[in-house]
Amino acid sequence: MIAADTYRALAQDAWSWVLGQVRGDDGPWLPEVVSDTEPQTGPADDRDSLYSGIAGLAPILAEIGQHRALTDEEQALASGIVTRLSAMAAVRDEPSLYDGLAGDATALKLLAPGQERIALERLARLKTPAGWDTAQTFEDFTGAYTDIVMGTAGVVLAAAWAGGEHSREIMTTGGEALLSVAEKTEAGLDWRMRPGYGSSSPNFSHGTAGVASALTIAGLALDRPDFIAAAEQGARHMLAVGSLADNGFVIPHTIPKAKREVEPVTYTWCHGPTGTSLAFAALALAGVDSVGDYAVDELRRRCFHSVLTSGLPQRLRPGFWDNDGRCCGTAGVGDALLDYAQDGDDARFAEMLGAARIMGDALVERAIRDESGTYWRFVEHRQDPPLLPPKTSWMQGAAGIAAFLFRLARVIETGPSATVVDRPDQWWAVPAASRAVRRE
Repeated sequence: MIAADTYRALAQDAWSWVLGQVRGDDGPWLPEVVSDTEPQTGPADDRDSLYSGIAGLAPILAEIGQHRALTDEEQALASGIVTRLSAMAAVRDEPSLYDGLAGDATALKLLAPGQERIALERLARLKTPAGWDTAQTFEDFTGAYTDIVMGTAGVVLAAAWAGGEHSREIMTTGGEALLSVAEKTEAGLDWRMRPGYGSSSPNFSHGTAGVASALTIAGLALDRPDFIAAAEQGARHMLAVGSLADNGFVIPHTIPKAKREVEPVTYTWCHGPTGTSLAFAALALAGVDSVGDYAVDELRRRCFHSVLTSGLPQRLRPGFWDNDGRCCGTAGVGDALLDYAQDGDDARFAEMLGAARIMGDALVERAIRDESGTYWRFVEHRQDPPLLPPKTSWMQGAAGIAAFLFRLARVIETGPSATVVDRPDQWWAVPAASRAVRRE
């Protein structure tokens, strides 16, 4: 069995590699990809984002702070991130959690509590009855997205997590906007990534599971039973389009089936039962006992049963498990397993911690160490050669992987009461006493 110190040492080595990639140009920035053949000459447009930019370094800096004091270099980086995001949040138009103001609020709350008000004030000013219009153009659409990553659901969750004077109006506006675009189905309600989008992605990142989570959390905070009722209707739709076979629960990646080549069922945070389990955790927190004939706690358990019997983290076939990051791969599964472990009794803790260690072991095995440092390379089986260059970021790279490994080491040593550096899109899945971030 791999020792906690081994996970921690690997995390530190990977973090040192990420830290070595940070550059300065009107504040810190981080190249998302480190490639010898395609060098990055300057900051990308999403340089500040939670997904792949410097806001995504806030959670790992907060995680490191649970293990030891930050070094002078790390403190300088944290200060630089706060300075940059505080200035940009005052004028930024993009609202989203993973590429905009809600992500700014997340990073600022983690690094400099109180500074998140700048981003929340801006979100309050930018709100419309339909939610928040994206400042970017995706497929010629510039209106309001609904989802966790790019849309209203993510903004609502950030406001609920951060608190403050603008939290209630943001949650109210966002929740009512989500109700207005719900699509009635035979079983309940569905939300697409945006109104009129050609397909539905019912899992967490871009669809119904994420929207239902946001509505539940906002409904609980605002005493809005209509929000919670809509979320429960969303869960009914999820049951109708999913499969409860073999004591598990999975929902297709995309309905109708995705035009691009992708596994019809995946097991990730973004498009699989790892993330979808969060909807049932939210409903349980709000006092919803069951959806249809199934207890919500049972549905959450079924999600993890499907994950753990799927075969991951083994790469069973091309395209099955090619990613080790947080969004789409091994680290994201591992982190959710730790949430579920810490939110249960002793038997569950032991079982889920053991499963999280399997994810950690795979990351130890797949780590690449060379003269430049320690990192991971994912696989894209549809290209030749299939091995991708290493990435640095929170959601798709070494920063996010390292944070999971740091946390895994701490949970092994401390047990189920280990502090959780919680975030807007998962805080309700862990016990209140374990959460590091204070909510107002």
